Amino acid sequence: MPPMSERLSRLVRAIAGEPRPCAFVDLDAFEANIQRLLVPVRESGKTLRPATKSIRNPSLLRRLGEREGVRGLMTYSPRETLWLAEQGFADLLCAYPSVQAADVDALSAASRRTAVRAVCDAVEQLAALDAAARRAETVVGVVVEIDLSYRPVERLHLGVRRSPLRSAADAVAFADRVATFPGLRFDGVMGYEAHVAGVGDRSVAKRAMKLAARRALERTRRELGRALEHRLAVFNGGGTGSVMWAAGERALTEITAGSGFLDSHLFDHYVDVPLVPAAFFALQAVRHPAPGIVTCTGGGYIASGAAGEDRLPIPVFPSGAALLPLEGAGEVQTPVALPRGATVELGGTVLFRHAKAGELAEHFHEYLLIRGETIEARAPTYRGLGQCFLG
Repeated sequence: MPPMSERLSRLVRAIAGEPRPCAFVDLDAFEANIQRLLVPVRESGKTLRPATKSIRNPSLLRRLGEREGVRGLMTYSPRETLWLAEQGFADLLCAYPSVQAADVDALSAASRRTAVRAVCDAVEQLAALDAAARRAETVVGVVVEIDLSYRPVERLHLGVRRSPLRSAADAVAFADRVATFPGLRFDGVMGYEAHVAGVGDRSVAKRAMKLAARRALERTRRELGRALEHRLAVFNGGGTGSVMWAAGERALTEITAGSGFLDSHLFDHYVDVPLVPAAFFALQAVRHPAPGIVTCTGGGYIASGAAGEDRLPIPVFPSGAALLPLEGAGEVQTPVALPRGATVELGGTVLFRHAKAGELAEHFHEYLLIRGETIEARAPTYRGLGQCFLG
């Protein structure tokens, strides 16, 4: 890949005639990231399952699906799962459970079109899904989620609050419960190490925590794999921040990644994730309120999670530009401090990166897909196709 400054200048030239705000993907970087994430997975004899939550763009999902070693999709919403099945996507794993009728009915309808698996961790979820499957005269696969949070001492919890199933024995017992529902079929297990895959590790303390957490979760996945060895169609794990080592775990059959394909800026804080920024958004400079400051239209695309500075988008062009700490990124205007000697004329462009890859798509109807200095295609996002699965 060319140097970042050269690449950004090229991208600015590519969108010179486009109204801003606009969002775009550098296809060269996107394809380089696919290759970097796929290599360790293919070498280990596993498959890579892209996470739609981090893409939210059917055109990009199809480009991913064309690669050898990529299998299916991990979806984030039952209604999204049905919609993707209707668009021709196959082998769908819905990673977030629901009990409301509209959602379980959507999963059952999708299962009549393609292989669908639903993640569950509570009997109430099984009962609702079973009733919907029987109404639709189908059988839905169930993937049991086990919590892999790190608890080195009592009352210390490092990880996200997901499944209540905390041990291999818990997961095996729950898998046995699945067999008591005629509309369901036990298909496998998911164990997502969010506290490892989703936490940067450029500090010594964080690297030490992640190493200790890895040992504990690998042990749990190993025990679970042995206990369910002959019953597992799928054992899913991993995430962008852990692909490189999770691919080597014998217990897992497939690895999930999502944000790494577009490389949002939270992944700048990882040591072992050699990716290239691929997704950007561009704002128009419309004011010069003071020397060294340019104000842009729009830009308030704040990432979810615990509120903090790391959830803000970051300006990357001109190089050295920065948000103002007392204003941040605003809904209708965003002031940016320029480095000494840099200028942006009114009507000029400032480029930004979002903190989270998928959430950028919620703010734009399309992504411009750029190759070199040419807009190769216009790819509608979920939003641009009239879809909003969490709203």
